[in-house]
Amino acid sequence: MERGSADGGRAQAGSSCSPSAPDTNKEAELSMAMVWSIQEAVERQTLQIGISACGATAVVDVLQALGITVVAELVDSHVRTRLRRNESPLPDYLHSRSEAGATHQQLIAGAEQASDGKVLGRFFSLHPQRKVRLVPWLASWIRRGAVPVATMNMQRAVPAGEEIPDAWHHQLIFGVGPNAVFMANPLDVVSEGEVHERLCSESVLLVRREDVLQRLTGDTPQSAISDHPDPRWKVLDVEGQVKQMITEEDLSDEEHPKMMHIVIPAAYTSGVTLFTLRDSDVGRSLLHAPELPML
Repeated sequence: MERGSADGGRAQAGSSCSPSAPDTNKEAELSMAMVWSIQEAVERQTLQIGISACGATAVVDVLQALGITVVAELVDSHVRTRLRRNESPLPDYLHSRSEAGATHQQLIAGAEQASDGKVLGRFFSLHPQRKVRLVPWLASWIRRGAVPVATMNMQRAVPAGEEIPDAWHHQLIFGVGPNAVFMANPLDVVSEGEVHERLCSESVLLVRREDVLQRLTGDTPQSAISDHPDPRWKVLDVEGQVKQMITEEDLSDEEHPKMMHIVIPAAYTSGVTLFTLRDSDVGRSLLHAPELPML
């Protein structure tokens, strides 16, 4: 299914069922589950509550879907959204980019604290690749009362002709259908394959060339880029990537194609967090559910 509006996506999902194909009908039935109807999502979804706050926004809607109303500012304070340090010299700017927003751990802690312990979350990593059919797996948990949030690398599965986004993204999944995942903030329907690719990503982030070069200053040593407790900054040789970008500035585009991005470590892990009420059968099942098996 092509990317499109939620209403259009739902119509396509429904049209894939054929009375003359009972096996297909059964599979379609197993793939259908909704936290909210599309109309409910239009009315209830929370628009992004702040800069880099897609995670906190998703938690607001998770709590709402589970019957708990909490003001967005309180949720954000518990999620502890981190911001980009846009005015910093390059090393500190890059370090802030690697953790801007929130991780799934922050979402789980924020939901638990904002709900006074009534809500629990359990994260399922999808990288490295797992042996799972994403939509039926999500549908089975949604039907039992769980609310999923996807943590995705939006720099993967970028439609042809579109600019590569500059961030990861947390989105509430308010329903699934055959080859379709319904998501909020923004309201959208995305093909199963596209979502799965974004959910199966190494923890890295592409940073645009212009965002690197405009923050170079003569008084900040580039060696400070590697001065980070995470060894991946040295493994990825981020400092060396920056030096290559600087060298390329003296070359013509025809002589040497220029790097459009550098690759830095990201604090996020791609996968799905399932949220439920703690004092419930599905909550107890979630705590004891096995990890998704590796391929």
